[in-house]
Amino acid sequence: MSELLFGILGLVVMFVAMILRMPVGMAMLVVGFFGTWALNGERSAMALLVTETYSSISNYSLLVIPMFLLMGNIASVAGFSRGLYEAAFAWVGGFRGGLASASVLGCAAFSAVSGSSVATAVTIGRAALPEMKRFHYADHLAAGSVAAGGTLGFLIPPSTGFVIYAILTEESIGQLFMAGILPGILLTALFILAIVLITTLNPAAGPRNEQMSWPARWKALSGALPLLVVIVISIGGIYVGAFTPVEASGIGAILVIGLAAIAGKLSWRTLFEAGKDTINTSAMLFLIVVGASVLNPFLSFTHLPEALGNALQATHLGPFGILLLIIVFYLILGMFMDGLAMLVVTVPIFFPVVTGLGFDPIWYGVVSVIAIEMGMITPPVGLNVFVVKSIAQDVPMAEIFKGVMPFWVAMALCLLFIVVFPQIALLIPQTMFK
Repeated sequence: MSELLFGILGLVVMFVAMILRMPVGMAMLVVGFFGTWALNGERSAMALLVTETYSSISNYSLLVIPMFLLMGNIASVAGFSRGLYEAAFAWVGGFRGGLASASVLGCAAFSAVSGSSVATAVTIGRAALPEMKRFHYADHLAAGSVAAGGTLGFLIPPSTGFVIYAILTEESIGQLFMAGILPGILLTALFILAIVLITTLNPAAGPRNEQMSWPARWKALSGALPLLVVIVISIGGIYVGAFTPVEASGIGAILVIGLAAIAGKLSWRTLFEAGKDTINTSAMLFLIVVGASVLNPFLSFTHLPEALGNALQATHLGPFGILLLIIVFYLILGMFMDGLAMLVVTVPIFFPVVTGLGFDPIWYGVVSVIAIEMGMITPPVGLNVFVVKSIAQDVPMAEIFKGVMPFWVAMALCLLFIVVFPQIALLIPQTMFK
């Protein structure tokens, strides 16, 4: 068997292992280790396992993950996330479909402290879905807005997707964080535009609520202000160069813990729960990093990325045609895999191809993350759809998938805008690092 066929067989075995519910990181680790053993012998495989495990886990930049996760978990258990939703509700809840728009805005704001798509959907969904049910919103609009809004956690900094992408490609975490800001704002605006169109065509889907008074609006905003200040300090500090992403994550976590303690919302129990969730999620992400670090050399041994690049070049579709094929592949893969799995499996294969075509690696990071986000709400799997289903158990899956499709179209438009106008993603990082 040729090395190339052996590499393809390894990927097939890995996908089968994932389908059989083996953890993503472990599936990559097993295939990478035993594949290297089969190709280069036991000694090479053991050396690879030891050196890659140590070098990947000892990466200083990985500290960003547990710190930002802790920041989001503390904000969630302390109830700050509900304050974000209530502030958004106070300002836009009086418009038709306003509760759904408030859900999207709440997701966007909470994304800036959580960095996780699933955590964003769960946290905001618990606050928003009961309210939309109480005001007789259509199930498909309510569930669809939360499922789609949750995907912003994978794009708006501090995105764990960008952290993993940066480690896999050796790009700057700070530049990737900055590159996600304008696309995140654009995608949020397109989601709200989708809600406006839905409720204009079907007013019963999102009834108009009573407008809140201006004093009530400012009061609601003041309740969310402390957490918004933390977001500005941590993300803004990276932009102005006051501190690195790792330092920003630590400062953000300390500030949120301090705010929770001052507000009297931090007990030993909530601190334990937040810490436990942080450790569990961090361990899962660290295992993925280790697995990817062991898998990538195996793929290099088989020359699979090089062969794929040559095959794509042979199509003569040009750079944008090849990029379109890659995006379509992400959408198909998203029907069966979760976002992080797609990222760690595909980036080592596609990244050399894309950079070889002359595309900016930071720009491609944004494009790939949005394409993966689309996969997270694409049937028949759509991880965020299942997350929302776990909260809204009385809503049929068909209704949730029906609800996310207008937002899927909005994400496709956002992706098109960024491909046509790359400066949407590159303006802030280029300004930051002049």
